[in-house]
Amino acid sequence: MKKVSLFVPGRLCLFGEHSDWAGTYTARNADLVEGRAIVTGINLGIYATASKSENFEISSFNASGKKESITCEMKSKMLKKLAAESGLFSYCCGVAAYMCENYHVAGVSIRINKVTLPMKKGLSSSAAVCCLVAKAFNELYGLNISTRGIMQIAYRGELLTGSRCGRLDQACAYGETPVLMHFNENEIDVEKLRVGKNFYWVIADLCASKDTKKILAYLNKAYPFATDKTGMQEQEALGKENHVIIDRARHAIEEGNPEELGKIMVEAQNLFDEKVAPACPDELASPVLHSVLNDPKLQPWIYGAKGVGSQGDGTVQLLAKNKETQQMIVDYLNQERHMDAFPFKLNAGGKIKKAIIPIAGIGTRMFPETFFIKKAFLPVIDESGITKPVLMYMLEELIAAEVEDIYLIVGEGEEEAYRKIFDFEFDKEFQSKLPEHLRSYYQTLYETGQRVRYVVQHEKRGFGHAVYQARKYLKKEPAILMLGDFIYRSNLSISCTQQTINAYNKSGGKSVVSIKKVPFQDSKNYGIIHGRFTTERPYLMVVDNMVEKPDEPYAREKLSVDGECFATFGQYVLTDEIFQYLENQIEEQDKMINSNQQVNEIDITSALLHEAQNGDLIAVDVDGESFDVGLPEMYEKTFLEYGKCK
Repeated sequence: MKKVSLFVPGRLCLFGEHSDWAGTYTARNADLVEGRAIVTGINLGIYATASKSENFEISSFNASGKKESITCEMKSKMLKKLAAESGLFSYCCGVAAYMCENYHVAGVSIRINKVTLPMKKGLSSSAAVCCLVAKAFNELYGLNISTRGIMQIAYRGELLTGSRCGRLDQACAYGETPVLMHFNENEIDVEKLRVGKNFYWVIADLCASKDTKKILAYLNKAYPFATDKTGMQEQEALGKENHVIIDRARHAIEEGNPEELGKIMVEAQNLFDEKVAPACPDELASPVLHSVLNDPKLQPWIYGAKGVGSQGDGTVQLLAKNKETQQMIVDYLNQERHMDAFPFKLNAGGKIKKAIIPIAGIGTRMFPETFFIKKAFLPVIDESGITKPVLMYMLEELIAAEVEDIYLIVGEGEEEAYRKIFDFEFDKEFQSKLPEHLRSYYQTLYETGQRVRYVVQHEKRGFGHAVYQARKYLKKEPAILMLGDFIYRSNLSISCTQQTINAYNKSGGKSVVSIKKVPFQDSKNYGIIHGRFTTERPYLMVVDNMVEKPDEPYAREKLSVDGECFATFGQYVLTDEIFQYLENQIEEQDKMINSNQQVNEIDITSALLHEAQNGDLIAVDVDGESFDVGLPEMYEKTFLEYGKCK
């Protein structure tokens, strides 16, 4: 029986608290602006396993640590009744009821194995469990629901319990990736953010009390129309002035500037105290919160701090200066101030916006076919029977991963051949003449072309030199590199490319190489990776060595990892440190050329090996298959098997 492992984190609202419900009033008052909030999942959450079942079954632990479970038929009326009873599993039953009414599914059996997320501390434990149940149905029944769809299902399910949860709570559906959320009437837009540097947070339960319902009731009096100065100031703070805070905070996060972000946190708290707190002074005076914000012992250790969620004396967030001061803050708050504090690291990573595909090679191994047609244009039939060029498979996978700019590294004189394919004017008449099942693909081809950029490699000085040509367009942002000889098929609901990007998000801003198991006797055909898999995420390996095409005895003796041989899979995420190394290689090679010395080609492997030796390279064991189009015998296999393998 198929079983899936699930993890959903809690969420932390970094900026923009209360803007989610405030933004819903824009339909009733045109002078109001949309709500905006920056929200991130945290490294604490709910772990579970799930499998299909005839009924809806779930087991977990109550507040006393005692195991509890519930079983209910997959009938909407019965599930709604349980959702309304405010029991331990009411939120779960609400989501199951929504799934029952809106999808053709049977039940699921969910076993919650571990909960590291504090309950009722403003970190959306209820939203996390709702997202977990929605994900269980999605993965077990292959529903292909988007992350935004999971978020919507979790919200609708929680509403069935009678809860009036905020719309930003379900951001935990996006995992540990920070997102910028836009709230306009009942519409929500979500943008994933890139994190330019590791940020070290401390989150602490103030161990005081607040009345969230009272806070919300009083703040809502200013909407949709303010009737006094207090209400007008509240609307300004949660509206236009919040936009300024959000824009500055987004820039600081993406640029990796913790000092600036700390200043913005202080300004956001001051704005809240000045213009929002007066609407409910009894609760929002927050004496315990402010005693922490102004604690002189903490000031040398932090860049800034502010309240969390609805504010009040609930939870505080502090941005530490580094990992060492983060632990000092945790110890101080726990031991001396008797609060419940824990660390949280926002890892560098997030949205990868740029990609590189080197296709400047001549394709000698596929000659004479590549004399007439570029290797990237060789046809492969997909599972739906559509014949597409190899390059389109790579481009589609990148676009599905939300990559915005794709740089094709082409040889001198080759640019025009690619421009003819992608830089065409959309022709509705031509589209109408296509078979019906291909008309939408014509639109896809056109839209894909809008993201393609061309970079000419004027000199053939090696693969690393070709990749380096894209550096000036990257602006020091990380980029995903794909080889032009391979297409991929994932065994999971997310693509191989997305798996590689996700690994970067977990890496703390390190470069990433994708890997796969191969027989030791095939080691001579690949770059072989050595390292150790992490305990926390067993599909990630900390790399310490890379060797190009070693023979079998050497691979067995020196490069074995847990008795297996791991080869490069053909996808990478490259940080700017890789390009700095390549730049140094190129400068050294230039000197040798000028002095008439013989030089070797500039490669990527030495740059990656340099990062590995510094502890800055992560490998991800991708769950999928690669299909080679660079060799005649392998291309034949790809052509015959690719479309049939799903």
